[in-house]
Order: sequence, then structure tokens, then C-alpha cells
Amino acid sequence: MFGFFIPAPESFTIYILEYLEEIIKSTQGFSHLDWMSFLFSNNVMSSFFGLSLGFLFGIYSVFGAIINGYMIGFVASMAVESDGILSLWRILPHGIFELPAIFISLGLGLKFGTFFFAKNKSESFKNFLWNSLRVFFLIVIPLLIVAAIIEGSLIFLSF
Repeated sequence: MFGFFIPAPESFTIYILEYLEEIIKSTQGFSHLDWMSFLFSNNVMSSFFGLSLGFLFGIYSVFGAIINGYMIGFVASMAVESDGILSLWRILPHGIFELPAIFISLGLGLKFGTFFFAKNKSESFKNFLWNSLRVFFLIVIPLLIVAAIIEGSLIFLSF
């Protein structure tokens, strides 16, 4: 909500717009499959870092959630400003799968960071790692596959 309702500083807006321009340039001429692969790999990396770097007291996961949330709001605000409120419907279909996957990964990363407070740190670390990786491969990856198919199709069809 902050990213949607609170205007970003001009320097941040310029940075984000330049970043988005770079992505557009680097993806020029992508096929349908290229788009899906690009989106899937970016989301898997983001999710995996959110989970795996959580062992640092969950700090990365908290900042990842804040930054992702702000960026979603920021981009949604720009979309509404340029194309109207109905432009958010283009985000909804893949967001139903992608956002839970990202937030599950960030939540696992946050929980992973609590192993420092356990009596048996090494055993706790192993348990959190194993359980988190199981959830990542059995739940997060399938959600991201579906999200990439939907998002890649929507982007490809909109060009």
C-alpha cells in the first residue's frame, strides 16, 4: 500500500524506470517460451535468495518483503496512472500464484533465521534447511511455474 499511495522520491523513480527500460531492451524479441523462462528464472532466484539468506537472522527476508511490496505498489500506481484502474487486472492472474510463492519463501527465510535461538543450533539449522527446501521444491517451484506460464502468456500476447 505504501508503494501505491506514497509517492517515491524522484531519484528512486528515475532508477526504477531506468531498470525497467533495461529489462525491456534485454527482452526485445523474446518468444513466448523465452518470456516464461526469463520470468521463472528471475522469480526462482528471488525466492531462493529470500529463503536461503534468511539464516542471517531473517534480515534479508524482511527487507526482501518490504522492497517487493513497495515495488509492487509502485508499479501498480504507475500502471493505474497511465492506463487506469483496470490495468491491475493484468497483474492479478499471475499474482495469485507468484505472490504466495514469494511470500512463502520470505516467510521460510524469516523462520530459518530463528535457528540461532535454538539450544542445538546445528540440528536446528539442518531441520530448518531441510524443511524449507522441501517446501521450496514441492510448493514454491510449482507455483512459480504456473505464474511464469500465465505472466509470460499475458506479456507475449500484449505485444
